[in-house]
Amino acid sequence: MEIDFVTKKLSETLSQHKQRVRKHGAVVAGRLLVRLNQLDSAPNLEEMRSIPGGCHELREDRAGQLAVDVTKNLRLIFRPTEDPPPAKDDGGLDWKAVTAITILEVADYHGD
Repeated sequence: MEIDFVTKKLSETLSQHKQRVRKHGAVVAGRLLVRLNQLDSAPNLEEMRSIPGGCHELREDRAGQLAVDVTKNLRLIFRPTEDPPPAKDDGGLDWKAVTAITILEVADYHGD
């Protein structure tokens, strides 16, 4: 899957090992790398449904965004890059048609 980042700073933080470790610590940096590699190697978003700590759609003020667990509290938050996102006939997100995402943040959105 194609991965983009909402800002250059976020791209540098998540793409560079030293930056990931500096920002998130060694353990979380390693887990973030695993998630980024999983996303990168997936042909489409549907492939991410079956991984442990699986990918899920967010609701309410985060509608249109998705998350995948990094740790118990942290999530990698992203959205389909295509605007509008691919939709099924019933209006729901067509996970199989999502082949590009934009990473928005790493966050504990339950702690907001």
